[in-house]
Amino acid sequence: MYYAHFGLKEPPYKITPNTEFFFSGGNRGAVLDALTYAITSGEGIVKVVGEVGSGKTMLCRMLQTLLPEKVESVYLANPSVAPEDVLHAIAFELQLDLPPDADRLRVMQVLHTYLLDRHAEGRQVVIFVEEAQGMPLATLEEIRLLSNLETRHDKLLQIVLFGQPELNENLNETRIRQLRERITHSFNLGPLAEQDVADYLIFRLRAAGYFGPHLFSKAAIRMIAKSSEGLVRRINILADKALLAAFSENVHQVLPKHVKAAIRDSEFGAEQLDKGEARKLYLVAAGILVTGLTLGYLTHLWQSGIAEQVPVVAAGEAQESLSMLAAEDSAELESQSVAGDAEAVSEENTPPISGVSADILEHRLNVTRQWLNQQPASTVSIQLMGSVNYDQLRTQLELLASRVELDNLYVYRTRVNNAPFLAVLYGSYQDRQQAHAAMRELPEAFRSYRPQLRTVGGILQETKQFQ
Repeated sequence: MYYAHFGLKEPPYKITPNTEFFFSGGNRGAVLDALTYAITSGEGIVKVVGEVGSGKTMLCRMLQTLLPEKVESVYLANPSVAPEDVLHAIAFELQLDLPPDADRLRVMQVLHTYLLDRHAEGRQVVIFVEEAQGMPLATLEEIRLLSNLETRHDKLLQIVLFGQPELNENLNETRIRQLRERITHSFNLGPLAEQDVADYLIFRLRAAGYFGPHLFSKAAIRMIAKSSEGLVRRINILADKALLAAFSENVHQVLPKHVKAAIRDSEFGAEQLDKGEARKLYLVAAGILVTGLTLGYLTHLWQSGIAEQVPVVAAGEAQESLSMLAAEDSAELESQSVAGDAEAVSEENTPPISGVSADILEHRLNVTRQWLNQQPASTVSIQLMGSVNYDQLRTQLELLASRVELDNLYVYRTRVNNAPFLAVLYGSYQDRQQAHAAMRELPEAFRSYRPQLRTVGGILQETKQFQ
């Protein structure tokens, strides 16, 4: 419900694994590369251990996506499978032709023949075992026996065990030591550090279509990192609830109080808060989240053309609320600009530039309309950022104009998720090569926005449908 408010095209922090949102930081990319190498080089049994919510399932999904076509994968997600049933489960996943009453020996023979045929074709087969810590030791031993299937030079079957730290404890059992000895590579998915959490949060926002500066203040990021203990699933839960809390207050930056509301509303974070503020924060969290749901419903009514039935808050009242919020969090806002990620600009405390009209936003909107009508469709510009909030964008434009030429900044109106949206462009170039060169010369703070190239023709086509 808050997606249009922040200029998002889709939810950024869903806990369901989506390979398009894979974050390679925090050593995840390195582990993925190492796993790909271990599997394609036929290294036998590989182990990946990580806490609940550390990203093991996402890693498994990425492997299935990135492995070459010659690698055929089998996915075992049921940790409670009995030892006498595991061969049948693998045969079922491989769609082997077996009679219903086939015994273990028959299944093994058919599986062996199948693996030999795949090997002769230059193909490989790998088994991904999820939640391996919950498997009976006898089942793990049965899987270990499959690693004995080999030719004179190659393993016929690769096995990757994904499990929680309890898996290491199980493998230390004396009766399972043969499996432990067969493990050729072990990887650990540790928690994300605070900087990794910051990078992860903005990465997911960008993947969801966000163009602007970081939505989370430094203090909010620090609080999320501490409360989540660096676990990806917890980060997603807290970030989602914190965005909802900020949306319910009609602000465009997540502050510590929004994260506190999210923590109070999360099962894993409540005990980490001060007991003295527990009751207060519980009430605040409940109020904020209920308000968020209400605003989402009202937004739906508004976008459905029922604006007359929805009460609108006067501009003065909205400004008064924002002023109260600024006073409550003055210490935080002094170190964070409204642009969030453009901290290198805001930390200079640069005053509004001289010679700029009282309304820099309206001025650039008018200039941009003329510019778009005068340029060839092939003209290329750099889209720096965007916002749904006029006041925020005015401040951003003043900050941008203190670092680059105001005459090179353009602003046009569009829509995101059927809600009004303002996009900021920089520069006018004959072709993409010139635009790429100019992008490399932008200040580092602006490059961190992950700008994109746009053509005038594409912009005109985009805005035409909303006129």
